[in-house]
This record gives sequence, structure tokens and C-alpha cells, in this order.
Amino acid sequence: MTANGEDYRALNRASWDDRAAAHAASDDYSVDRFRVDPTFLSHVVQFDLPRLGDLSGLDGLHLQCHIGTDTLSLARLGARMTGLDFSGESLSQARELAAETGAKVEFVQSDVYEAVPALGAGRFDFVFTGVGALCWLPDVRRWAAIVAELLRPGGRLFMREGHPVLWALDDARPDGSLVLEYPYFEREEPLVWHDDDTYVQTDATFTHNTVHNWNHGLGEVVTALLDQGLVLTQLVEHDSVPWEPFPGKMERLEGDERRMADRPWRAPLTYTLQARKPE
Repeated sequence: MTANGEDYRALNRASWDDRAAAHAASDDYSVDRFRVDPTFLSHVVQFDLPRLGDLSGLDGLHLQCHIGTDTLSLARLGARMTGLDFSGESLSQARELAAETGAKVEFVQSDVYEAVPALGAGRFDFVFTGVGALCWLPDVRRWAAIVAELLRPGGRLFMREGHPVLWALDDARPDGSLVLEYPYFEREEPLVWHDDDTYVQTDATFTHNTVHNWNHGLGEVVTALLDQGLVLTQLVEHDSVPWEPFPGKMERLEGDERRMADRPWRAPLTYTLQARKPE
């Protein structure tokens, strides 16, 4: 529950359930490419191929896997993948895609904070989480404890996430300027959004349009992982993001990435982080 008494999980899950089919039908997720090309990988996974390394034979977990395109991509790189998400409709789309492509991926419905009892402790060689996942969780320290418990000794966390600077920016100004409007640091109170749209191109209409989000500062994320005994092995900030957060202000790059057209060096938009659990 949030401080105002609303169940953020119920609100957020209803929104994701409402949008899962539209996301699967959108060109942005390239679901049809997965069906016809057994070598195709999601743009998110393609971006981090140089950093992912060899996944062959590893037991991997994708937290907040949504419709499973990144999960399937990691399986195509040789990992034995499990995907976890709290949205039943999203997992229905994920299971359908896995069945159609012959992928052996296990999908489990659970809230992230209940992942250990749902899956078992110490099961995974790596935990993966993608862009736009952490903002749905109110407590990054609790998340870090879950990740550490899920990993085997020697296992690693691999994440690419929206940078907290990105989530703090607002472009809704009459002069079109970008300003730091929203919290950079984690706060107890959520940001409450009412939005009948979604981040993919679609003509679908939605009925569950209120969601709760939280930002988590980069130092807060790193410190939460260090406090669990994980060892930071990589932290790279990027000037691009795999969708268009500021329409009309972005330029398209190779690999379906976008960055700010005007002076992209002004702000980081995503980051890739890796941390390892000691043997």
C-alpha cells in the first residue's frame, strides 16, 4: 500500500494487463520478427551484446519480463531462462510467443518482492532486468536484497535501466525546454500518473490509466547492491534510450535507439550495471 492507502500493485498490474495485447501487436516489440526469424534478438538485448558475455548453459532469471521478448532473446543466446512478472495478461502473451517459437522458457507470475518464495533462493547464475523496471518498485533496497538472495554464489546481476535523470526530466513547457521537475531520489510517496496512452504506437484504447512510480538515484541503486555484499563490476552511462521519451526532441540511431537531437551530451538517459555475488 502507498501512504494514501491505495494498493500500487493492483493499480499498476491493471494497467499492464490492459496494455499487454497492444504491446504484443505493436511493431515496437517486433513480435512477428521473433516468429519468422529464429536468430532475431530484441533491440534491448542487441544493445548490450558486447557486455552480456557468453550465456551458454547458464540459469537466468528475467525480473519484470513483461511479454517476454527480452527473455526469449536471452534464451536464444543459450541461457536456460525463467521470466517473472506480476501481470497475468503479459505472461499470456509471453507464453504464447515462446510456444510459437519453440523456446523452452518458464514463466512465473509473481510480484518481484515475492520472487524468492515463488522461485527458490540461490537458483540463478544471472539475474537480468531491463529498461523501465525499477520505477515500478517503491523500495530499491528491498529489491537488491531479493536479487542477492536469488543469485548463486558467483552469480551476477545484469541490468540496463532508465537513468534517474531521465525519469526526473519534464518536457511539458510552453517553450519546449527540458527541466528537472520530478524527484531524482527515492521518496516514500509515489508519483501518480493518469495517462490513457502507452509508449508504443497503437490505436488501442485503455481503461486502467492510473499508475504509481518511484525514482531511484544512481547512488541509491549502487549502495543498495553493495549493502547486500554484491561487488560492482561495471557501470556505463548512455546518452540513448530504446524508445522516444520526448517526442519531437529525439533523433533515431542505429539499433532503434533514440537520443536527444540537441546537445545529447547534456544528460544520461540509460545506464548498464553489472554486479557479482562473491563465491
